[in-house]
Amino acid sequence: MAIDRAGLAGFLRLRREALQPEDVGLPRGQRRRTEGLRREEVAALSHMSTDYYARIEREVGPQPSEQMIASIAQGLHLTLDERDHLFRLAGHAPPERGASSEHISPGMLRIFDRLHDTPAEIVTELGETLRQTPLGVALTGDLTRYTGPARSLGYRWFTDPSMRELYPEEDHPFLSRLWASGLRELVGVRGPGSRAAQYVELLMDESAEFRDVWSLHEVGVRPGPTKRYRHPEVGLLELTCQTLLDPDQSHLLLVYTAAPGSESYEKLQLLSVIGTVPAG
Repeated sequence: MAIDRAGLAGFLRLRREALQPEDVGLPRGQRRRTEGLRREEVAALSHMSTDYYARIEREVGPQPSEQMIASIAQGLHLTLDERDHLFRLAGHAPPERGASSEHISPGMLRIFDRLHDTPAEIVTELGETLRQTPLGVALTGDLTRYTGPARSLGYRWFTDPSMRELYPEEDHPFLSRLWASGLRELVGVRGPGSRAAQYVELLMDESAEFRDVWSLHEVGVRPGPTKRYRHPEVGLLELTCQTLLDPDQSHLLLVYTAAPGSESYEKLQLLSVIGTVPAG
């Protein structure tokens, strides 16, 4: 599949000009003359250099990789149809859709971009964190830095002891049952060749606790209305978790709040000031 340089440049330029800074969670600033987003803003949103992005719009340079095109599609808040079109213009086959996709829908991103003062994250059905707000990072550390199976919170729960330090010890048995139950349900839905099934195979080899919990054959274990965290700086926080589901991608937007006036509310305010902590 050949790259359509003119089509790619034109499509990117029009999509960039159609977006305003506030559409993607950026401040507008003063004396703004550019129609839509600036090239450097799109480059920053797409995690690449301004020069690299500008060369694509100028129809020069090497063919962008699939990874670069995926980053641009996410940075420009493209829909799935627009993302697929962008891949074809760049000379690549579009990625798969559905639960295996990590492309976050524009609607979910628009909500997420407005939660800068709240702990929130976007996760896959396997518990892989795709995005975190700054206060979300301050609460749990940067969970987007993991690679391979360790990207899954459930996998880390059984293989990385430091993962459990953020949760009260008395909650650990229930959380083990929760992750095993969720993984069992996913295997039932996605089938034996799925990543969920691959994680089960890995955990059966690596964790005696997982083998014990898996043998219970539990399904339907659900979290309660309150999630508890044991933060090293501010102590115990009891937070309510609200969930928004994107049924097409099986992505979850998790938003954590505390009742105004509560001790946990005050601790969240303090956490927003003292900033991030290293992830386990």
